[in-house]
Amino acid sequence: MKRSLIAGMMAVALVISSVGCTSRAGTKTGETAGGADAKEEADYELTEAAKNHATDGADIIGISMPATNLERWNRDGALLAKNFEEAGYTVSLKLADNTVDSQIEDVNELIDEGIDVLVIATVNYDGLEDVLARAESADIPIIAYDRIIDSPAVDYYVSFDSYMVGQMEGEYIRDTLDLDHAGDNKFNLEIVSGYSADKNADGYYNGAMDVLQPYIDKGTLVVPSGQIGYAETETFQWKSEYANERMLDILANYYSDGKKLAAVLCANDSAAAGVADAIESSYKGKNIVLLTGQDGDEENLKNIMEDKQTMTVYKCLPNETEVMKDVTIAFMKGEEIDESLIEKSGWDFDVVYSDDRYSNGTQDM
Repeated sequence: MKRSLIAGMMAVALVISSVGCTSRAGTKTGETAGGADAKEEADYELTEAAKNHATDGADIIGISMPATNLERWNRDGALLAKNFEEAGYTVSLKLADNTVDSQIEDVNELIDEGIDVLVIATVNYDGLEDVLARAESADIPIIAYDRIIDSPAVDYYVSFDSYMVGQMEGEYIRDTLDLDHAGDNKFNLEIVSGYSADKNADGYYNGAMDVLQPYIDKGTLVVPSGQIGYAETETFQWKSEYANERMLDILANYYSDGKKLAAVLCANDSAAAGVADAIESSYKGKNIVLLTGQDGDEENLKNIMEDKQTMTVYKCLPNETEVMKDVTIAFMKGEEIDESLIEKSGWDFDVVYSDDRYSNGTQDM
């Protein structure tokens, strides 16, 4: 079996999105996004540090990551902190326990510490509206990292192109099975999607299914479980144990007679780890099952070497964190965040700017 580490070979484009029209560039000005009236209307209790962060002489970057128990977010948090510290900024980094309540507590603590900007990768797409409004009331700009947030308080969003990642997973299955030349051959496929509270999961699913759905429609790909839709293939909180439990159920109910499973479209590596364990313990077929993923987690790279997983889309986190650092610093300095930043950045990887490529449910960005 040819093992695949699809690095986007820098082909997974990074995206900088502006969220609406913001007037908060240059956070040391003391102006809120809504101006003086918005500040008077806000009724949030603030510490002295939060009230005076713009004039305290310090430049503090607050970083809130969603999950201390997932390798991915520990790596992101450490890289972001390192980048900002090397640029001369003070950093306060917090990792939640993959619950909204814990992240709300983290963000409130960061606000109380007197941070000057909040960089946040959220646990959920929604549920943080109130605490982000509190940050806005304290004149703290908010830049969403990697995951879209349903809040008008967010100023910018930096992420990989989730739709492209899904396309790459779908194309891997299409090309490895040579579906365009399948003739009368049929291949069994199962689908393990991401967590619906993470809007990136929509992009992964849509990108992959835009590639694979035509082959399902013509019968070249068959899904014995019948579980094809996004909602019925979801993996709660991206957790390995939920993906494992669902795959064990699918194998017991649809493959117990030795039916051949050709491929599992799996949205990310944490879910793929659970699927790989289920296949190893309970799949009765003798073939190597194609199994996709993304992130290049250490456990999954080991699984690829052992033919338990066959590909992962490696998203170069140093690139993403570098873009986040440069966007954040430029924003704090009051510089324009648009195509001109890309032109002068000197990045040697693909980045695009958009104000309408994505939607957070409140506005295009």
